[in-house]
Amino acid sequence: MDDLSRRGFLFTATLALTLASGSPASAAGPPGAGWFARPRRAVRPMVRWWWPDAHVDPAEIRREVDRLADAGFGGAEIAAVHHSIRDKSLLDPAGHGWGTPAWNAAVEAALDQAARRGLAIDLTIGPSWPAAVPTITPEHPAAVKELAHGSVAVAAGATYAGEAPPPAVAGRPARTPLLVQAARLDPANSTRKETGLDPASVVQVPVSDGRVDWTAPAEGEWVLIAYWERGSGQRPESGPHTAPEAYVVDHFSRAGTQAVIDYWESRLLTPAVRRLLKRAGGALFEDSIEIESDALPWTTGLLAEFERRRGYSLAPFLPVVVLADEDPVFAYDAVLTRHARKDYWDTVSELFNEHHFGMLRDWAHSIGLELRAQPYGLQTDAIAAAAILDVPEGESLGFKNLDDYRCLAGGRDLAGHEVLSCEAGAYAGGAYTTTWKKLLRTVGGAYAAGLNQVVLHGFSYATAPGATWPGFAAFTPYSGTVGYAESWGPRQPTWGHVDDISGYFARVHLVLREGAPRADVAVLRQTGYTKTGIGAAWFTASGIPTGWTHQFVSAPLLDLPAARVSGRRLAPSGPAYKAVFVEGDRFYASECTMTVAVARRLLEYARAGLPVVLLGAWRSASVPGVAAEGENERLRAVLADLLAEPFVRLIADQAELPDALAALGVRPDVRYATASTLLAAHRVAGEVDYYYLCNGKHGENVKPPVTPIDHDVTLARTARDGVPYLLNPWTGRAERLALHTTDADGIRLRVRLQPGESMIVAIGPPGLFGTPPWQGPHVTATDADLVRHSDSALVLRASRAGTYTTELSDGRTLTTSIGPLPEPVPLSSWHLTVEDWQPGPSPVETVKLEHSLDLDRLTTWADLPALADVSGVGTYTTRVEMDWAGGAYLELGEVTDTCRVRVNGRRLDPVDQINPVVDVGPYLRRGTNTIEVEVATPLGNRLRTVDPSVYGGLTRQPYGLIGPVRLVPYGEGHLTTPGPGVQGP
Repeated sequence: MDDLSRRGFLFTATLALTLASGSPASAAGPPGAGWFARPRRAVRPMVRWWWPDAHVDPAEIRREVDRLADAGFGGAEIAAVHHSIRDKSLLDPAGHGWGTPAWNAAVEAALDQAARRGLAIDLTIGPSWPAAVPTITPEHPAAVKELAHGSVAVAAGATYAGEAPPPAVAGRPARTPLLVQAARLDPANSTRKETGLDPASVVQVPVSDGRVDWTAPAEGEWVLIAYWERGSGQRPESGPHTAPEAYVVDHFSRAGTQAVIDYWESRLLTPAVRRLLKRAGGALFEDSIEIESDALPWTTGLLAEFERRRGYSLAPFLPVVVLADEDPVFAYDAVLTRHARKDYWDTVSELFNEHHFGMLRDWAHSIGLELRAQPYGLQTDAIAAAAILDVPEGESLGFKNLDDYRCLAGGRDLAGHEVLSCEAGAYAGGAYTTTWKKLLRTVGGAYAAGLNQVVLHGFSYATAPGATWPGFAAFTPYSGTVGYAESWGPRQPTWGHVDDISGYFARVHLVLREGAPRADVAVLRQTGYTKTGIGAAWFTASGIPTGWTHQFVSAPLLDLPAARVSGRRLAPSGPAYKAVFVEGDRFYASECTMTVAVARRLLEYARAGLPVVLLGAWRSASVPGVAAEGENERLRAVLADLLAEPFVRLIADQAELPDALAALGVRPDVRYATASTLLAAHRVAGEVDYYYLCNGKHGENVKPPVTPIDHDVTLARTARDGVPYLLNPWTGRAERLALHTTDADGIRLRVRLQPGESMIVAIGPPGLFGTPPWQGPHVTATDADLVRHSDSALVLRASRAGTYTTELSDGRTLTTSIGPLPEPVPLSSWHLTVEDWQPGPSPVETVKLEHSLDLDRLTTWADLPALADVSGVGTYTTRVEMDWAGGAYLELGEVTDTCRVRVNGRRLDPVDQINPVVDVGPYLRRGTNTIEVEVATPLGNRLRTVDPSVYGGLTRQPYGLIGPVRLVPYGEGHLTTPGPGVQGP
């Protein structure tokens, strides 16, 4: 058996199939004006659509599809979830459960209406999670399995006669043990929690009718260990959803997956559903793999599969891989124990990816669906799984840093897939208090790490048995208190502004799916876990703050057809990595381990000119599992050849990494002089480079907090004559940037971003996005606020009077005068009209009372007695006398939550909800101007009083227009026109 098969690399054929759809296609021809302004439906955000099983009305289902379409969403994922319904007697799993005729009728209505409205509908794989079906029992061959152990001490020379030691952890009964072993205790191998054993002493003990009769050798203390294979009896979350009750399937066997397929084929795929899936079907979805066991995850036949894949028997190593209450029990010496456990989990990972995801994906394709899944939760190779899935998915709740996304992005991009989605906004205790600003900040950093599809968590069906106002919410109440996430939808005051938000998401998604991704470095992981928060040496802490981008790849990905080197780039038509970085296995004591096959592949890369940097003691490396005879020596011989290559560097400390990369000629695509919280994603479509830039980190409450940034950034460009464009994801407008410098490295421009704020820069040929052609020079420096293109002219803008100097790319220096300007105008007096949302006569009806106040200063609603517990929509109106013909910015300051602006009756473009500063210049006039700011809030403050038993503990949120608000006048002057610029009054 050769190294590749013996190490059990993930079935190359299955991974290769993931390339069938090819790389994502770029837009046909140069993007025009409408491409960005009106993004296609396929890139719009989605929602998780929670149904209380089939306690739904098809007519209401159709209405909710319409509401999602009208709000600018692209699809919904139907899920049977009702954690908030504690009285399960209100449910009817036999008549209204998952998979019943009532369920199928509702799914048909959703698919039919989605087809009419151009939406896509995703279907979850089972009732709640993990994947389960009601056609199996816990003892069925397709049901989830575990291996429990029992042990008893046996003194030297003593005899044990009796039943095999029963399982140490309670569970379902097992009739006969899988096998029984004896081992001698070895205190030298003991740890704080594990009992040490001598591996050379392990022997198999005969079992007859479940009984053991064994005499210990005369020397040492011994332990007798019995292993019991049994069904775990795990059921999906918050059931019952079916009658009979569903049980979780075995995710490591073909039988488990086939049970899911058979149920769908026989019960769920009605002729109407099959027909409608071709019109509106999106993906089959599986949530994170939350296999719950107090013993060891197992599958029938694992011993034989292990030996076939690893080349040796697992039986002598069972003592060190068994678990009790999720903890290991026994240990050999540290290295042997670590290697045996690594081999066990690698085998389980291969079975999981092959028998579950690979098989499900192929079947999903056969019925016209893709497979979308969260491929983590167990100690399996999620990076490799991401290459199998059509759409891998992460989550904002469980992911601990942005490297968790970069793991999935590596698998996606090397497989040539397009989408990495995110279960976004599942905040603990966030029900009815989550703001869109919080969600925007959460996903802002994730976009830079590879995310390009938001699936909001979530959108609840209108009502359910026992629901109270404002309607059914899948996860709240949760254990009697405020639940998870948010129930977005028409019940929320902010829903009236949601198309501004969905438009923003869609434009970001559009750009982040255009062309092919780019990442500077591939970090090779020996163990492909994610949802761990464990990053990469130097890159995570130091490389990202200085512009570097990286992704993670695991060994199976190196067998993909795309994982080849050309032009000193790995996967040149995809992420086009400039280098590979390898460190010790951070999940297994940072040991320098590598298979011989991977070492040979790296040697092939280096000889093709790809830079490779290794950190650690690689000259004495070992294979990751239990080594076959001579295997470590073969590995070290290949590594010696690798380290002799001119494009390879071996470093002893991560601080040496930047110098090593520089010596190899590797530089990041995004560069700036000082460390920054700027995050970047880069994609290339033909001759156009797209950069998504965000000032942020992972999550909301990062320490130290993110602060505003203002510094130069150099962006690499593909087209030698490429010019920069600013694409505004809020308004959909594109404009050519007048101020920048060019050099051999790319385009240098100034980036100013508030915490959480983002911007999109494109670099490509002149005339993109419907912008007018410009043949003149561009601006390389100015001391004004900005310079912009306007009607084939360069226009300078400043908010202070004075003479400004501007340098042009043709070497000229121009001066422009801005005449007297009015002082900024504070806007503190407002008339406020509030729609106060309160319970109506039914759980789904809302009464809107009106409050009217005159304010001489801005403050939160919580500080105003009449509005202290009000949630709803407030309209702030003020009038301003202007003796001024120029422009002005409206700075809104702090707003909770969403806002829109009207000036003199005209609704303006959507407001950047992170940095709410609006250019109102085109809409102001001399004389009286009316400014309106409409603010919508969450429902939390009202629910504190409506349902105090659940929400009474919430702290009042600071709703409203809080400010400070002011008008900041500016003046403009044409650079190409002689004489002074626009003067003040």
